[in-house]
Amino acid sequence: MAKRLRVAESIKRKLTEALSPRQLKVIDESHHHAGHAGARPSGESHFRVEIVAAAFAGKSQIDRQRMVYAALADILKAGLHALALRTLTPEEDSAVD
Repeated sequence: MAKRLRVAESIKRKLTEALSPRQLKVIDESHHHAGHAGARPSGESHFRVEIVAAAFAGKSQIDRQRMVYAALADILKAGLHALALRTLTPEEDSAVD
């Protein structure tokens, strides 16, 4: 029987496969939402994703979010409650530094 991947690991794998990011951070913020609607007792329900990918070049913020949501469609359907996104191109990331 295959070991079930933790949600954060699944998010990383799917975004890496779909968008080949230069940088990717997946932060589980579920502990901040304990007791709130949609929070699971086991956690892994609220995540922040910071992703830098050339695939975002020329795309609006909404289009970038749609790209991320498409890559994570099965995870979202499985019950991921909240996903906060920061999507940047490599050039935008360099300008922030």
